Order: sequence, then C-alpha cells, then structure tokens
Amino acid sequence: MNRKPVWQPSCDLNALKNRATLLRNIRDFFTTQSVLEVETPLLSNTTISDPHITSLQTKIFEKIFYLQTSPEFHMKRLLAAGSGSIFQICKAFRADELGRQHNPEFTMLEWYRVGFNAQQLMDEIDALLQELIHIKKAHRYTYQEIFLSSLQIDPLTASVNELQNICSRQNIIVQGLDHDDKDAWLNLLMSHCIEPKLNEHKQPYFIYDFPISQAALAKQSNTDPRVAERFEVYLHGMELANGFNELTDVIEQRIRFENYLQQRKNLGLEMIPMPENFLAALQHGMPACAGVALGIDRLLMIENDIASIQRVLSFSIDIA
Repeated sequence: MNRKPVWQPSCDLNALKNRATLLRNIRDFFTTQSVLEVETPLLSNTTISDPHITSLQTKIFEKIFYLQTSPEFHMKRLLAAGSGSIFQICKAFRADELGRQHNPEFTMLEWYRVGFNAQQLMDEIDALLQELIHIKKAHRYTYQEIFLSSLQIDPLTASVNELQNICSRQNIIVQGLDHDDKDAWLNLLMSHCIEPKLNEHKQPYFIYDFPISQAALAKQSNTDPRVAERFEVYLHGMELANGFNELTDVIEQRIRFENYLQQRKNLGLEMIPMPENFLAALQHGMPACAGVALGIDRLLMIENDIASIQRVLSFSIDIA
C-alpha cells in the first residue's frame, strides 16, 4: 500500500476548502447577530486547574507559561471590561489527548452571550448547527434523565460502588482510576455506555444540568442544588460542545478553584497558579451571560462524514 510522503498535508484539498467555507459561515452568522469577534493570548501565566485536563507549558525568560486549553479566562476578562457579547475562533491545546477524535492542538469556536441563560444559548447553538450543516433540531435531556434511561441508575444519588458494579457488568476495562472519584466513574460510563447511543437519530443531543462537581465555572441550579447549569452537545455520538450559564460570584469561584487544587494535590499532580487576574475581573463585575466552546475540527468531521480528526487537519501532530 502506497503512503503519502510525510511532507504532504494530513487532509486533502477539499477538506481545506470545506474548513474555509465553515469558518466564513460562522463569522457571517455572528456578524448578523452583532456579536463581536475578538482575539486573546494563547500563552498565559496560569490555566485551568481541573485535574482531568492536562495543559501544555513552555518556559520564557525562566518563567512558566501555559498554552491555553480554552480562551475562557481572557474572554471573561473582556466581558468584565464591557465588551458585550463576543466570539473567537482560535487554537487550543491539551496534552494526553491523541486519537481518532483528538489532536493535542485543535481549533475551537468559543462565544459568550450577555443576558442569555443556558436554555437561550442552547437555542442559538441549535440554530447555528441547523444553518451550518443543515441538521435537524436537537433532542434535550438532563444528565439525570439520560443516565436513568440508558443505565437505569440515578447519577445524582448512586454510590461509587454502584457505578463500579455497572462498569463491571458492562465489561468496561478500568485502568488507573481513583477508586473514590465518583465523577471519574460517571465520566467513564458516559463515554463508554451513553455517548455511543447518542447517534441513533443523526441529530444533536443536548445533555444539561450536570452534577455541580463537574461544572466549576457554571452557576448552581436554582431548582436543584445538586446540579449546575452546564450542558454538552453531542452529534453522531461525539461530544461537540460544552457550555455554561456562567458563574459570576467571585467568592464561590475561588472556592471551586481551591477544591480543584486540593484534588490535584491529592492525586500528586502539578499545582497550577490561581488565576488572580480572572478572579479580579469577576470581583470588578462580569455581566450575567452564557458561554460555550465548540470543536471546529469535530464539526468538520461530522459535516463531511470523516472518521478521523487527522483527515480534517492540514498537518496532524504526527507529521507537524
């Protein structure tokens, strides 16, 4: 079997053209909605402290800088400065993520709508997807509902032992998972048992009201304190977007970051500097808003029925 020379791109010319068209259509959509396009740094002196996300870092003038996993902190600082609703198309970076749906460097669309709640932002995402890739209107289920219907267990009340028993019955191979980390077991069941089923009708699924322990940057629900106003968008069995009704309470936000740092310490992970500039922006006052990050590369995979992310990238990490 003949292989392409390694100097050649990962994707073909049509994929490059489709990417250019998609990016142009995204910009047209937000222009008609009077949402401002912005640009923020890829390098920062801190990053997200979530123990389940590994950031890439570099050293400049003997100081550590992090390649951003998301432009979120900087975009929220713009919101606090009075930018109004904003969007950005940028590169993002995450270590330890490589596979059919993952490349350590990827392209993200992130936007924030001032005055929107989570449901209103889901409406806009639904409209955007219908316009961009001509897909049907989305189904919507709460996190609790999707676990009850798929696995007959309530994720908000189930014990870790019950979750482990389901993993065993589903023949899921478990390696290196913290025995007492309930969210890790829920994430395992979501990825292995639930996400693959979100492909049956070839239309988007919005899963919302995640456990508050899985939503460090989202507001707590007014109706159920066990959950936060976080949602994810799935299409063709793939996670496509992750959004929140954004937390604006600086005291609560600091407490959640401190909890993440304690988790990192317990797991023996590198400690991350507290994002004091971001917290100062919250202290100044960030407007009520909802925000979401959407994977452009995965959207291209779905739109063009391509199974591997490498085939929508000009140069994937293995030949970069």
